[in-house]
Amino acid sequence: MLVLIVMNFKFSELVGYMKPSEIRELLKFASSPDLISLGGGMPNPDTFPIDEIQEIITYVLKNSGKYALQYGNTGGLNELRTEIKKLIKGTENIDSEEKGIIVTSGSQQALYSLGKILVTPGETAITEAPTYVGAISAFNANGVDMQGIPMDENGMRIDLLEKKISELKAKGIKPKFIYTIPNYQNPAGYTMSLERRKRLLEISNENEIPIIEDNPYGELRYHGPRIPTIRSLDRDGNVIYLGTLSKVMTPGLRIGYTVGPVSVIEKINILKQALDLATNTLAQYIAYEYLKRGIIYKQVPKTIKLYSRKLDLMLKALDEYFPEGSTWSRPNGGMFIWATLNESLDTTAMVGRAIKNNVAYVSGSAFYPKGEKKNSMRLNFTYPEDDQIPVAIDRLSKVIREEESLAEAK
Repeated sequence: MLVLIVMNFKFSELVGYMKPSEIRELLKFASSPDLISLGGGMPNPDTFPIDEIQEIITYVLKNSGKYALQYGNTGGLNELRTEIKKLIKGTENIDSEEKGIIVTSGSQQALYSLGKILVTPGETAITEAPTYVGAISAFNANGVDMQGIPMDENGMRIDLLEKKISELKAKGIKPKFIYTIPNYQNPAGYTMSLERRKRLLEISNENEIPIIEDNPYGELRYHGPRIPTIRSLDRDGNVIYLGTLSKVMTPGLRIGYTVGPVSVIEKINILKQALDLATNTLAQYIAYEYLKRGIIYKQVPKTIKLYSRKLDLMLKALDEYFPEGSTWSRPNGGMFIWATLNESLDTTAMVGRAIKNNVAYVSGSAFYPKGEKKNSMRLNFTYPEDDQIPVAIDRLSKVIREEESLAEAK
């Protein structure tokens, strides 16, 4: 008889920091055809330039196939980096040389890489609170001690940031970086004011703490003025800038890019050689043609028109259906609304009831480095169909009222 002996694997200490993403776990249960999900962070497929990409693929394979299907340069396709340089100069007034740009497998790889090269496990970094769940995952995987700074409608509270830095300094702790999503923040939807951006740069310079500026939603502006990126205001080389084509082309190609001091880019390059050798070469050729042909400048206005309408529909539904005492953000762009409920409610515990009622969201605790806040939720307005949005908010409102009644009965 064959006897199988299963090895007892011993994992590293860093594995203990890793936690599954609530968003990914949610997808396991969201299989009902009647369920309307407000939980994902996915762009709407109607924004994908499928015909243009199909034409580009045919062109690339015909004219550059022997290169596009080969291993690539770890730093990224040179022609693509040139186009990215033009893009960020034209849209965000960011100056950079090609060697200060590296193409990554989405911004997620950049977040993991920066956590690895800037922080020794156990050291401290500062994030917004709440912040992007993918950043929490990436930094956790590198053993980063994250200190969250509360936000308001003008972004990270700079007064609380200064207080936190002083407290840490008194303990002999110097944060390794400050991570921020200043435009239409994920998950809150808030935008950092120009005044706070300038003060954040001053704090960075005074304390020699670099800033990681993550700007995946900058082009998705529906209302209000464009505010300069922190990187474009930086004169001291303190800002590492992350961009992506996932929201303005398609996420499936996994094209992100990092712009920073050459010393930082070089270290990411070395780490990336160990991670994946190079970003998907064919995808880079597609992205290069997409930018070179100017398709992005035709696609983004269409995306803005679609998403702006969906945002208005969700805000209207929230005004109509959500229980009294609830509050929510009113973003000028991006993909998300942040709703906060009665303090007695735990939105993590409420997820199961919501799914049974055919609506899904992501609970707020997933977006806090230490999971400390329990009564908020992130709502995505870009993915559902227009007619699904009021139905989903109505369903969710009924679930919330049921939870409130149960809480009052205790």
